[in-house]
Amino acid sequence: MARIKAQFLGFLTILLIGTLFPANAFAQDSPDMQGETTPEDGAENLSLQIAAAVELLSMIAALDEDADIVDNGATFTIEGITVTLVFDVRADRMRLISGITSDEGLGQAQLHRLMQANFDSALDARYAIAQGTVWSTFIHPLSSLTQDDFISGIAQTVTLVKTFGTTFTSGAFVFGGGDSNGELQKLLMEMLQDGEEI
Repeated sequence: MARIKAQFLGFLTILLIGTLFPANAFAQDSPDMQGETTPEDGAENLSLQIAAAVELLSMIAALDEDADIVDNGATFTIEGITVTLVFDVRADRMRLISGITSDEGLGQAQLHRLMQANFDSALDARYAIAQGTVWSTFIHPLSSLTQDDFISGIAQTVTLVKTFGTTFTSGAFVFGGGDSNGELQKLLMEMLQDGEEI
């Protein structure tokens, strides 16, 4: 726990220096930006985003005491699934990611199924492909993220990993306008037929 507290202090120091000396502090205002926001507005928004980031890290430390906390996020484990949080307080964004599998073995049918799931059964989390890996990911503005949103985001991210290759869902709800209900019915019928053959 002392290690986590020390990492928090280091993280806060870096963020506070950033608020005192923002990256654009010495840049001249462009004509199209004048009058839209004041430096006070920017500092207030940034301080809210910093507070939100610190709150996320404290929640992660409570969920996993062995979490690896760094300046812009953390890596932690939930139900045996490794999840990484990254955030950018200046961009007001956070992202949860969890690697699922290599994208090398994905066929056209599985890619098609991922896109169907992203439409109706992945909910707020999504499947994505980057750097040769299939990922489960949850993205949200940092400043408006509530504790419930964050916990839900973690649960959905982990559930997408666990259901990859079967139901491709991040939770109990499925948007009725998509194809996943039909796919789930097919899967159920296949499982029932397999059960009859045993």
